[in-house]
Amino acid sequence: MASVTRPPIHLKRAYDEPETADGQRLLVDGLWPRGLRKEELQAEAWLKALAPSTTLRQWFGHDPARWDDFRERYFDELEARPEALAQLRAYLSRGPVTLLYGARDEEHNNAVALRDFVLHGRGRRAPTARSRRSTS
Repeated sequence: MASVTRPPIHLKRAYDEPETADGQRLLVDGLWPRGLRKEELQAEAWLKALAPSTTLRQWFGHDPARWDDFRERYFDELEARPEALAQLRAYLSRGPVTLLYGARDEEHNNAVALRDFVLHGRGRRAPTARSRRSTS
């Protein structure tokens, strides 16, 4: 049986310089990154519907101790938004994407959780630490 090749999903802080290798740059935060102009971000789209709810984002507060609970609650929210997930999958069908986020923590943010959900569903997690930056 042939394996299905998926385009890579990269992760990058919105404040990092755009690169050609980024492919389609998609902002997945509910809030626009502070101090960035649209021209600086160079995002193809702002997928606000994929961001965690304001209530969940505020509860999480980027506290690593709440990471596992945040992921589960966020996954519940994502499962209730099939149209938004379909929009992301449409971008993926056209090639590599980079999910842009504003958080300082590169390992505990909604883009990491979203990438894990899209690639692995609820059950499995993507590799940790430095290998989290890009997964195909």
